[in-house]
Amino acid sequence: MIDRQPVLEGDRLTLRPLLPEDWNALYAVASDPQIWAGHPSFDRWQEPVFRQFFADAMTRGGALAIIDNVTGEIIGSSQFDEPELEGPGEIEIGWSFLAHSYWGKGYNAEFKRLMLAHALEHYERAIFQVGEDNVISRRAMENIGGVLTERTRTFERGGGVMVRHVVYEITREGFAKSWGAC
Repeated sequence: MIDRQPVLEGDRLTLRPLLPEDWNALYAVASDPQIWAGHPSFDRWQEPVFRQFFADAMTRGGALAIIDNVTGEIIGSSQFDEPELEGPGEIEIGWSFLAHSYWGKGYNAEFKRLMLAHALEHYERAIFQVGEDNVISRRAMENIGGVLTERTRTFERGGGVMVRHVVYEITREGFAKSWGAC
């Protein structure tokens, strides 16, 4: 059984369980509208919307704070979902975001590598659901070796809008080839 809230340490980042007292620090990051501009939940920068996102993360479990090892500050968050019955052998990694000042510098790849190495010790593959029109996240998935599958899902987002998501996967074998791990 996977520990969905491990402490994972990398060269520049540490991931640790998200705590209720992290609210202020994480919202300070999430309140930047630029982070959510291309995201299906584009209004997540607004305090009431993010408060619900944070509450859902705490209830669901598997939420991690992403910490900059140099500053000790929270710079984002990501989550391991509970394994789904419809996808035996896989676990979802998602709900991820980073402070805009950390974009394009390899931090996304570092925290995803840490999470993938942990997940793929227990599962054959990790999946990532990305809004079909979220170009930035789709490019980021491709940059870390995510393979677009034929699977899609549709979720209701703010204002009752239905948003189609595509599913990327990274298998244990693919991760080992791309990252030299597992």
